[in-house]
Amino acid sequence: MRRLTRILALSLAALALPAVAQTEGRIGFVNTARILRDAAPAVRAQKKIEAEFSKRDQELAKTAEQLKRMQDELERQGVTMPDSQRRAKEREFNDLNRDFQRRQREYREDLNQRRNEELAQVVEQANRVIRQIAEQEKYDIIFQDAVYANPRIDITDRVIKALEGKPPAR
Repeated sequence: MRRLTRILALSLAALALPAVAQTEGRIGFVNTARILRDAAPAVRAQKKIEAEFSKRDQELAKTAEQLKRMQDELERQGVTMPDSQRRAKEREFNDLNRDFQRRQREYREDLNQRRNEELAQVVEQANRVIRQIAEQEKYDIIFQDAVYANPRIDITDRVIKALEGKPPAR
């Protein structure tokens, strides 16, 4: 049933395309991924996040180095160490490794959450700019993220310029 509904909807949309073409409606396209990569607010957000998380990233890198040194030491000297000392070193390594993995997981979760928060603000700004361009230039529809869009209808550059505070070129 769901598939039949989808096929019916696509068929109706295909039938409606000639009608839209006859009314000479304006269609636009925006590449959201490019906006999130290239727009000034997105670049600022990325730098803000990097600065916010750089200290934790450096701490994790130091711990990773420490773990590597401990592992190398255990591999080199483990055979010659007394059993009790080797077990103590292995326990210390395992405890540090477990703590490292926990902190790394928390770091990734926090980083992803902050990135999503910051990028959501950029998307919200971009959507306001897109709406403004659509209303001013009388677009009938503007698509975000398509499998293919003719460069002639791509207004991504104008949205990026507007987000940077520059007037969008037509």
